[in-house]
Amino acid sequence: MALYVKPLLNNNIFLVLPTKLSKLLLLILIFCLISLSDEITITSKNNKVDNVGGGITADLIHGDSPLSPFYDPSLTPFERVRNSFRHSLARRRSIRSNNSKLSPPEAFLTHISGFYLMKLRVGDPPVDLMGIADTGSDLTWTQCAPCSRCYKQKTPIFDPKKSKTYSTVSCKSQQCQTLRFENPSCDNTTNGCLYETIYGGGTHSSGDLATETFLFDSNLPFSKVAFGCGHNNFVGEGLGTSSGIVGLGGGPVSIIRQLKKYYSIDAKISYCLPPPNSNVSSKINFGSNAVVSGPKVMSTPLVKKEHDTFHYVTFEGISVGNNKLAFKSKESRKTVEEGNMFIDTGSTYTYLTTDFYFKFLSALEKALNGTPTANPEGGFQVCYEKPANGKFNSPTITAHFRGGVDLVLSPEGTFVEVNKGVVCLAMLPDFSNDLVFGNSQMINYLIGIDLENQKVDFLPTNDCTNPN
Repeated sequence: MALYVKPLLNNNIFLVLPTKLSKLLLLILIFCLISLSDEITITSKNNKVDNVGGGITADLIHGDSPLSPFYDPSLTPFERVRNSFRHSLARRRSIRSNNSKLSPPEAFLTHISGFYLMKLRVGDPPVDLMGIADTGSDLTWTQCAPCSRCYKQKTPIFDPKKSKTYSTVSCKSQQCQTLRFENPSCDNTTNGCLYETIYGGGTHSSGDLATETFLFDSNLPFSKVAFGCGHNNFVGEGLGTSSGIVGLGGGPVSIIRQLKKYYSIDAKISYCLPPPNSNVSSKINFGSNAVVSGPKVMSTPLVKKEHDTFHYVTFEGISVGNNKLAFKSKESRKTVEEGNMFIDTGSTYTYLTTDFYFKFLSALEKALNGTPTANPEGGFQVCYEKPANGKFNSPTITAHFRGGVDLVLSPEGTFVEVNKGVVCLAMLPDFSNDLVFGNSQMINYLIGIDLENQKVDFLPTNDCTNPN
């Protein structure tokens, strides 16, 4: 921090001191100013990083939870499941159609069902926002006034004119240059940086790239965080109610990377996802707060690929009971492709390649003592009648990842009741080579995505309010 000293004497006042005394006083003054400058610099650093111990925490809650501000009591549990299915399918179509060397995998924004929401405050004075926590997106954006086109959201729309710390970003700025897949352009009138994100199902957001003050779990402000201030936004099916997206990907404009670059907070997060209908909220942690520890922790390497938005890991197979099914790549049939699956909090369900999916189904049908049935609403591939006693007994299903990681999947996240008396498998087939590990299969695990050490940690837990 630089200090500028204003002369204390005006033109009308003169002070005559002996030469030796003048030199002595000057040396004392310089020493005091250096000490003061160091103290202020340290204090400034402490206010930004040290007071939070290099880590921060924010609230995390499922959109379908009764605790969510977006909870709709008029919807039945079955309607919520069907909504989440439509979202997950549309998001997957978007990712598949855009997964080329020239385009990044894209997220899909729709209704709240199937999402986990992150709470943060933006601006000065701060405004509460609830954005979808998305490990498949980089840019954080929210709807902003004035709107040329905005979808209906339950919380107030952010008005940048009411904030003291809002500032647009110029086209030549470093923040604008870091935009890659957000279609950056320049406003010729203001020289401001513009963005446009295009998702599946016609969903999009466009507006100004800006910087603003962000607050998470305390009153400690993080200034000049780059985000998208969307003035033209549309959500497919007109069912959007959240404030926007919180980008938790691995790209340079993501919240994770910005906190690392500007505040020296380690590029790592941890989160624990409670079941959708639970009456508990959870936390998402950044930096030194993203601790995943204990003797039961399992770790798998992150794999770097051309598009660094997604967090890729290597999926090796699934076990149904004691029957282990090895996954092989389509190309060789003998080896496993590195980084063949990405961890996606924005997708409700897990997707597997079609051939492996049906191999998995064959093993599942042999292990299940249930009555197959069709889902009257369509969509899910495999459904069973729920027994009269209300207990559907699924065999233990375990997902295997590189590094000896064996994740026993939660039964309530693997089979979901989609209609009265009908339960369906919450894993779906897909024709592309990319596999998706959806949030339903992450339930009741504390998961740490560590970009510093290029790994993902998993810790099984029955209590997301106190996972460690």
